Amino acid sequence: MESAFRKIASVGGLIGGTKWYLSEDCLLAAKRGLMYSVEYQRFYLCDLESIVVWSTRMWLLRLITPGVLFAILGASMWHWVNTTSGAISWGIGLAWVALELALGPTAGTRIRTTGASVDLPLVTRTRRARKVLAKIDAAVRATRDVIEPNTVIHQAAEPPVQTGSEASPAAAPITADSQTNAS
Repeated sequence: MESAFRKIASVGGLIGGTKWYLSEDCLLAAKRGLMYSVEYQRFYLCDLESIVVWSTRMWLLRLITPGVLFAILGASMWHWVNTTSGAISWGIGLAWVALELALGPTAGTRIRTTGASVDLPLVTRTRRARKVLAKIDAAVRATRDVIEPNTVIHQAAEPPVQTGSEASPAAAPITADSQTNAS
């Protein structure tokens, strides 16, 4: 039997993480805790009001702190041990900074439904958010049967044609004349 849920995102952490699953009618967050505990939160697609993803300042700390620490370690090793050890430490620091810059800013997420607002990590980095939100948006549109804005709706019936005395003046101007009952 095939599962109705498909995994759309996964966010790991030091103590646990959150896996996100999408089905035809809901978005499911499986939050792993300590040991073997798992907490599930279900968000029905018809109740979703908004999902907001923003960049956090944490990525600057993840960028600067190890880079500075490896630079200090490299300088001290260069001075007291040998130049090769110092160069290796500086190289690790530069590689760390380059990797964090390539991955981009970390993300925070708030999911708002009709009854509650929940802060859960949907994605780790903001550049991945666009893909995940597109999948959720497609599922919400399918659930709510929303007509796409680019869709052209054709009407089968044509307006009635007026003939003879029923015809109104062709280009009668619309004026802003208004009558009042003031005496």
